[in-house]
Amino acid sequence: MLHAEGPRIVNSGGKEVILRGFNVGGWLLQESYILQTDTLNCQWRIKQGLLRTMPEAQMQEFYQQYRANFITKADIDFIAKQGFTCVRLPFHYDLFLTATQRHARTEVIRDPKNAKKLDAYVQSLSTWYDQDRLFTDQNTEGFRQVDNVLKWCADNNLYVILDLHAAPGGQGTDRNINDNFLPLDLWKRRDAKGRAIYQDITVRFWEKLAARYKKDGRVAMYDLINEPHNLNEANGMSADNKELSALYSRLIEAVRSQGDQHLLLLEGNGYGNEYTNITPDKLAVSDKHNLVYNAHRYWCTNAPEATDPNPNQVNLIKNLVTFRDRWQVPVWVGETGENSNEWFAAAVQVLNANNIGWCHWNIKRVNSPASLLRVKSYGSILTPAGRAALLRNVQFANCTPNRDVAAALTQPSNFSAPFASLMVPGTIQAVDYDLGRAGVAYQDEYSAKTDYRSNKPWNQGGVYRNDGVDIQEVVSSQGNSFAVGDLAAGEWLNYTVTVKAAGAYAVQFRVQPTTTPGRLTLKLGEATLGSVLIEPQGDTTVWQTLTLPAASLPAGRHTLRLCVDQPVGKLSWLRFSPGASSTAGGQ
Repeated sequence: MLHAEGPRIVNSGGKEVILRGFNVGGWLLQESYILQTDTLNCQWRIKQGLLRTMPEAQMQEFYQQYRANFITKADIDFIAKQGFTCVRLPFHYDLFLTATQRHARTEVIRDPKNAKKLDAYVQSLSTWYDQDRLFTDQNTEGFRQVDNVLKWCADNNLYVILDLHAAPGGQGTDRNINDNFLPLDLWKRRDAKGRAIYQDITVRFWEKLAARYKKDGRVAMYDLINEPHNLNEANGMSADNKELSALYSRLIEAVRSQGDQHLLLLEGNGYGNEYTNITPDKLAVSDKHNLVYNAHRYWCTNAPEATDPNPNQVNLIKNLVTFRDRWQVPVWVGETGENSNEWFAAAVQVLNANNIGWCHWNIKRVNSPASLLRVKSYGSILTPAGRAALLRNVQFANCTPNRDVAAALTQPSNFSAPFASLMVPGTIQAVDYDLGRAGVAYQDEYSAKTDYRSNKPWNQGGVYRNDGVDIQEVVSSQGNSFAVGDLAAGEWLNYTVTVKAAGAYAVQFRVQPTTTPGRLTLKLGEATLGSVLIEPQGDTTVWQTLTLPAASLPAGRHTLRLCVDQPVGKLSWLRFSPGASSTAGGQ
């Protein structure tokens, strides 16, 4: 089992272990944006929509099939093959309820604005709590799925982080994250006996998990509560995390009371980052060893010198390192991602340099270039055809690996490699530029979001790949394809090509203009092959095919660089032909 040794996480042999891995979110708790059901907003609203057209048993059957398909051993094997060392497993507490107990929650889902139904569910939970009937059935789906993941991960030498992602009552105001009926009910709900019953149930939950897994070295950490947020005076709570600190103290004592010495991951207020009154000196527990402090890093700068004036706010690197050194506790980034490859690469490289582990969010998303695996669009989850397509599309064999995302997370800063096999003579799709970071494989004027307050998209398209390069889907007479768009002066793209035979080759460019004159220059290594001018047109949606005169190219493998001297609307492809070439061509 892993344990803390000062600010380090070490194994039983005393060797430091830096946990770097992937979250398998969207599986044991659906989040709407992962499935592109944003208007439904959370899992219980998806279930509510399904219950309008099917009986409860059919809805439960669909969810069992969904969970059977979304993550399997093949997905875990794939994570391991990329070189990662852990999996964070987010789950909903309701998977650890019996079928009867889950039915009681489903009755609230049918009519969530009915306060009497919610009160009845809470009263039932109180009764089951007093009778010790919560989380005692070892055959519930929650335990079965945890055991599956532990086995699959052990087969791949991966550690597992158990993450209570949706806590009883809900740990914040964002129901998409915690699937709650009312905001902050974990903190505010009282039962008929005046107890903070959801908190009592959360304590009971971790007691039961600790009793079951206390000797299991496959488990790296218990993530006690995912992303508590908006615990503040505006929502009728304290301004300094007193409620969160008190519950963490109870949870730590509950786990330790079972003889369980696993690492315990604490998450601060503000989506996991703010630790006022949760620092080790403030926790009301006698046993403070094996605690790990978490950060969730999204849409912030990766500059190692940047700081937040609040030393207990730790999503910036310098604050995180300073916090670790000040309190001599391990720190870990439990979630990071939802940005461009450029941001991913910069983030993990500065974290790696500081010996801080991390876990990327997320393994799968529907039609997203930012996940490790891309799930094809499926239609609507509220239709039989859509559900059938979703169950097919989420299976590992039917997902598309985003190789550029994997490269951004696993390769050094100077890494560059071909994205596709490109031959001369032949046609090079503009979107098949090399793998690598901005400044290495490409240059784009805006390639990463570094301020959560800014809504400016880093990518004016968001398809095919996840770099700063603005890739857009285009419709042509030959069907839909992709093109690089919004090409600004100073941007460039590298292409690794193999010239089959030395000789003279003409180059065609398939472009759309902007409202001002455009200019592209093509280089082979340090040699300039030539430039083309793109004249503005009244209709900027009209494609043009422009040609460079034939230039001599040596045989072998080379780097082509396409430089944008003046803005161009879109670039679809480059075509190399021996000798002279016609200017006519289709899309």
